[in-house]
Amino acid sequence: MSSPLPGVQALLFDVFGTVVDWHGSVTKELERVGKQHSIEGDWKEFATTWQRGYDENTLRIAQGGKGPSSVDVMHREMLEDILTSEKWKALSDKLTSQARDELNLVWHRLDGWPDSTPGLYNLKKEVIIATLSNGNVRLLVDMAKHADLPWDTIFSAELFESFKPNPKVYLGAVKHLSLEPHNCALVAAHVDDLRAAAGVGMRTIYIPRPGEDVGVGEVKPKAEGGDVDVVVHSFEELVKLLAGN
Repeated sequence: MSSPLPGVQALLFDVFGTVVDWHGSVTKELERVGKQHSIEGDWKEFATTWQRGYDENTLRIAQGGKGPSSVDVMHREMLEDILTSEKWKALSDKLTSQARDELNLVWHRLDGWPDSTPGLYNLKKEVIIATLSNGNVRLLVDMAKHADLPWDTIFSAELFESFKPNPKVYLGAVKHLSLEPHNCALVAAHVDDLRAAAGVGMRTIYIPRPGEDVGVGEVKPKAEGGDVDVVVHSFEELVKLLAGN
């Protein structure tokens, strides 16, 4: 049986949701801050709203709109927007500018999914592993240290002056690895990201994660009539697939 990933020498990883559990990590931090100030709230909804603002703004900028190139700046702006809501006035009244800066840094210390760290260490033995994230460089470096993510290198959309799904982000990373697009595969829990990568000639690996790609339905590999090269359910499954190439 032929390999579904022939010639792949590098795996580029989406990070938020694919490698780290942003929703669980941010919710937990918001719960801690709420408890500290004796404030109750739907912290899961707060986290979702925060991330939604990030998604909307990165997509708008990727399509040629204006906005910050750093996700840190973007997240801070989104936090201010949320705190202006009457719903969160009690929290807003408690948080100084410094406290808001500190809360914003929660995005630097997101916890990995259980299979992420061991899986990445094993994948690293087979191929080059690198981020390909809309997160800014410092955020990705801090997150790697926090969650023990052993990247060979970090590619941030910040380096390419846009955001995914702009093609120049994918092609910029491929160029810096001195490879052709078909020698690189994007690993992501978001099918739209993978479709954009396939559009520039990269291979695609889908990994479903809890709470990600809500409403998309089952994603299938090309062998089963779908539009991604491979579907795996853990990084260890991907290790076994690559080891068998």
